[in-house]
Amino acid sequence: MTDAPARVTAVDGASSRFAAVLSRPARQADVPPGIDPDELRLAMLEDTYEVVAGLELVTSALVLDPPDQPDAEAVTWPGTPIVREATLAGAFAALHALGADAAALVAPDAPDLPPLLIGKLFRAVGSAPAAACQADGATEPDGLVALAARLPLPEWLAGALQDVDLDTPDALARLRAAAPRPGLVPQGPAWHRLRTAGDLRLLDPGLEGWENTRALLEGHPLSS
Repeated sequence: MTDAPARVTAVDGASSRFAAVLSRPARQADVPPGIDPDELRLAMLEDTYEVVAGLELVTSALVLDPPDQPDAEAVTWPGTPIVREATLAGAFAALHALGADAAALVAPDAPDLPPLLIGKLFRAVGSAPAAACQADGATEPDGLVALAARLPLPEWLAGALQDVDLDTPDALARLRAAAPRPGLVPQGPAWHRLRTAGDLRLLDPGLEGWENTRALLEGHPLSS
């Protein structure tokens, strides 16, 4: 295997809009009995990647933190840009360096995310610097499913994203607090993330997609 580039692997003829899935090790091993946590993580990552890879007029990408994740890279299509960055601000900057004038960063545990929701974020950043899809929490904010932004990032947003990621529970509130005036970070429709075994009940067996996750969970009840 050849040495990986320090930050990004470029792609020829890239669209000016990028949608990148973030790949990070699972923070917990709360999975149904008999399911390997790493296999579930990769299945959800691949399904989420397939969502963004299927978007029209959008270049799909993968963001790695930590930078060496050959198993994650293996789920992508040939020629997919690979970004190696530890912060959302760094990932946005790297995608801008690849030619993106707008990008969406997507959590890796949303295998059934409707592509329309990412499209709504891209439409929103036509008139605002950034737009967020908040994760559905039971009673309170629970981080973000996706964050889109026009590039390059304004200074206030780049600064805020040094300390905020998609897992930050009050991410949307913190980004809005950093904005110089209201309305600069609109919110699109929320969606769920699958971070615990109990979250699997949110999957709809009748909904198309999430084929890898579906195959791995076959024979395991989705409700607790």
